[in-house]
Amino acid sequence: MNLKIFYNIFFILLINFSLIVDARELSIKQLQERKKADLERKKERDKRGKKAFQKEITIKNKIAFISKERETPPVLSNLDPIIEDEGFYGVKLAIEDNLTTGRFVGHDYMAEFHRILLKEDLNTEFEKLIKRGIKFFIVDLNEDELLSLMLIPEIKDVIVFNVRAKNDSLRNENCKKNFFHIPPSYSILSDALTQYLVKKKWKKWFLVTGPDKNDKLYSDALKKSAKKFNVKIKEEKIWDFTADLRRTAGKEVPIFTKVAKYDVLVVADEDGEFGEYLVYRTWDPRPVVGTQGLKPTSWHRTHEQWGATQMQNRFRRESGRWMTEVDYHAWTAVRALGETITRAQSNDVKKVQKYLLSDKFGLGAYKGVKVSFRSWNGQLRQPILLAAPRSMVSVSPQEGYIHPLSELDTLGKDKPESTCKF
Repeated sequence: MNLKIFYNIFFILLINFSLIVDARELSIKQLQERKKADLERKKERDKRGKKAFQKEITIKNKIAFISKERETPPVLSNLDPIIEDEGFYGVKLAIEDNLTTGRFVGHDYMAEFHRILLKEDLNTEFEKLIKRGIKFFIVDLNEDELLSLMLIPEIKDVIVFNVRAKNDSLRNENCKKNFFHIPPSYSILSDALTQYLVKKKWKKWFLVTGPDKNDKLYSDALKKSAKKFNVKIKEEKIWDFTADLRRTAGKEVPIFTKVAKYDVLVVADEDGEFGEYLVYRTWDPRPVVGTQGLKPTSWHRTHEQWGATQMQNRFRRESGRWMTEVDYHAWTAVRALGETITRAQSNDVKKVQKYLLSDKFGLGAYKGVKVSFRSWNGQLRQPILLAAPRSMVSVSPQEGYIHPLSELDTLGKDKPESTCKF
């Protein structure tokens, strides 16, 4: 009898161990093996021909992904890869996901990828695509470029998904009803971080702000979050070093950070010009959070919960690299479109827009809860990951922060605070 019990326990443990191994992130070798298997399956599918639609195609959807050529800035480290295809594989995987349902209901999805060159005019090229009849756009552009697109007369007849710009102005005074914002705004990110710091009782901050425009915008959001959650900013400094600190950071940073007593160093350095130099070099032993150290983000390579591991591995097999925030935003935008067209049984711009902003819309996006759009400004409400470079630390909103409609609306500007007027 005892031997039988022992074998039963051993068998259960063996099964659980197997599940754990399967759930763990795949190694490079395993990814290559999976990719090889995927290619073999693709060859078999190609032999059989394209997957047939179970119903006659009644709705054809063409989506344009727009990015812009950039002058490549210097990187902090030669180890940092320069990614030229952000968003591409996110769209590609989302199209595959949309077609999984689309083939059964007669909805087809296709994507075009357009990279606007430095010598080309963004608005002119965008207008050409609108005149060709494209109604849905995923755009990897900054704030000024999005504001420029808003001036195109025909822009009101299409739907635009922003997958990069975090500026609060796009969700407030410069908002448009047909512009949907997948990235969390600076105010959402700063609130998500602040909630966690308050939970840890790290309520005395030393705030360091970079010299760029977006650094200042993020810093302003952090200051508003500090006021909102009753946090004290004990010291504030602007980073104005222009020299290369790779060899002198050990001398310069301790002097720069020798300030009044504080609990945590909060840094706003969007381009990553100096933030990494602050870690482990401060005068007092303090944690670093913000754009470096512990970072609030919509997606991170260490995220494994709620099916995210499968998504991470699937993306890596397809692209050979980690999924970035922009990749995730592009995937979410295309999936949101697919979910809406499936539910509304229409790709009419007005009907799609209305459904996206309604209470009916909800999308499973590997975050534990369904994500949805705020009806007052088109911002995607979503949980925010708080991640260190190699580990997931927490998810905001933190426990205890309540809201009459959605706890996710404790992050960023709620409807009464919004200055968006559709």
